[in-house]
Amino acid sequence: MFSDHRYIAFETIVTREVRRFSRIWLQTLVPPAITIGLYFVIFGNLVGRRIGEMGGFQYMEFIIPGLIMMSVIQNSYSNVVSSFFSQKFQKTVEEMLVAPIPNYIILSGLVVGGMCRGLTVGAIVTLMSLLFTDLNIQHPILTFLIILLTSAVFSLAGFINAVFANSFDDISIIPTFVLTPLIYLGGVFYSVQLLPTFWQFVSGLNPIFYMVNAFRYGFLGASDVSVTWAFMILGIFTVGLYVGCIWLLRSGKGIRT
Repeated sequence: MFSDHRYIAFETIVTREVRRFSRIWLQTLVPPAITIGLYFVIFGNLVGRRIGEMGGFQYMEFIIPGLIMMSVIQNSYSNVVSSFFSQKFQKTVEEMLVAPIPNYIILSGLVVGGMCRGLTVGAIVTLMSLLFTDLNIQHPILTFLIILLTSAVFSLAGFINAVFANSFDDISIIPTFVLTPLIYLGGVFYSVQLLPTFWQFVSGLNPIFYMVNAFRYGFLGASDVSVTWAFMILGIFTVGLYVGCIWLLRSGKGIRT
């Protein structure tokens, strides 16, 4: 349980983060929804008619969980990286660091703020998908846990990117050259069973591949990987990234100048 002043600090950070992205909703919420909507129309509807079934499901049904996961990953990550780097750039982060607030409260507030944006966009995309097909979630609790943990993992990853970024260009390098390729190669648009053995092995090295497939299992009840193994990977990444973020805050590396 948080003490009163720690809870107030946590609530203040979360409220600031939520107000930040909701105030500019035309830049933070609408563009990703439009982008995913185009995926639904082009890949799911037009291309999907020619593909037919994928993994025993209609192609639209198959790609919807992956597209929802993609939107959550990208927006959870981008919210934290842009928010924390902006505070570094404006020197306002120093005020928060010298305040009597534990590091875990600062980190938790930023991460929950990132999760709020990621899950909000994910909810919008889910509602949009109802325009194209019916959703029958087979395992709702598992689905919720997977999306929650995934959002937390990429919010933490966004914080690390923000710590080491030295310019606004630096906060776009990882999403462009690392995150986006991993997402597209994570089984969002195809089943790994279609790949040759070597590329199946390569896909197995991609952590996003496990997240997407576990989330798809929650929706459809079918997956290319073990859901237990996916939860283990998510747990390892969550704990590892959290410990790394706390260490960065304590050491001041990349933060204090």
